[in-house]
Amino acid sequence: MDDEKTLKYLIKLTQDGELCTLKKELGGNIVAQFVNKKHFGKSGDTLLHYAARHGHLDMVQFLVKEIGMDIELYNADYKRALHEAASMGQGECLSYLLTEGAKVDCLKKADWTPLMMACTRRNLGMIQELLSHKADPMLKNKDGWNSFHIACRKGDPAVIQHLLLANPEVWRTESKTLRTPLHTAAMHGCEEVVSILVQRCGYVPDGRDSCGVTPFMDAVRNGHISVAKLLLEKHQASPTAADILGAQPVHHVAVTAQEEALEFLVRDLGVDVNQTATDMQLTSLHYAAKEGHTGTIKALLTLGADLHVRDKKGRTALHMACTGQHAEAVRTLLQLGLVDVVDASGTTAQQLAKKTDVLRVFECDLTSTTV
Repeated sequence: MDDEKTLKYLIKLTQDGELCTLKKELGGNIVAQFVNKKHFGKSGDTLLHYAARHGHLDMVQFLVKEIGMDIELYNADYKRALHEAASMGQGECLSYLLTEGAKVDCLKKADWTPLMMACTRRNLGMIQELLSHKADPMLKNKDGWNSFHIACRKGDPAVIQHLLLANPEVWRTESKTLRTPLHTAAMHGCEEVVSILVQRCGYVPDGRDSCGVTPFMDAVRNGHISVAKLLLEKHQASPTAADILGAQPVHHVAVTAQEEALEFLVRDLGVDVNQTATDMQLTSLHYAAKEGHTGTIKALLTLGADLHVRDKKGRTALHMACTGQHAEAVRTLLQLGLVDVVDASGTTAQQLAKKTDVLRVFECDLTSTTV
């Protein structure tokens, strides 16, 4: 019975929902007893895992009732059949397993419960079913995320409202890196959810994670301007709050090349485009150059950035572009009129160039002048 071909055939029958054929294959007591607790492959899945994952209710019922499979059998990741049904949105299988007594808050690897897995989908019915069987939305996984936090990443307002109804305190949570559901919703641009959170939950304005990042920073650096506006208007967010290194939103958007957000900060909100960050006194132009964002470099200059600005070590944007080995950024800066100069250590940007294409830029007709 340990024939690999036969085992693969049993798995395929289960995945395809071929119940009649599977019954014939499992007709003998010896075969049934073998399959009862058989874990397949590296995943360690049982036939019950496969059946629940693919939503074959009749197959699940057969395996539980007639073959006598234990619904709490887990695979290599400690996932039960209930986890499979929850993660794949298989509502009928989930309901049946719960009715048969499956442990509603069983944990898989990384401490994920079925409710957490259901919250990765826009499936309110399954979440309601799990909650009706006393699933605990306050449990956290190994990263410190509870089900509400996970749901805020997916961004379904109906799910968020229901979880708050089920447990009004469920929003009082933060990850191990001190990130709140508001950070997560803002980062993913879930505007309706952000609106619910600022209205119904007690998050303090500009709450910071372990890196000092605020929800507003998360919104703008990911290009979610409407969410940023909502946080400004409804949550008194600051457009100039700094993280633990001293970087403000205007620096974050330069790193992520969010040029529309950059224009929003500088033109609409009056943020200083030449504001320095960190002990190194880096500007947004330094950050954009280091990342090689030529479009952002041009946008910054249009907004009034100082092309010739230097950091605490005397480095220009050209030094940063060469440090990052970004040939196109180097070419752009030279074309815009930035001359190569020595920094405080006596090093020119050209001396930092290592890649052939970067070196070639300096060797072209765009001649650098050492000052």
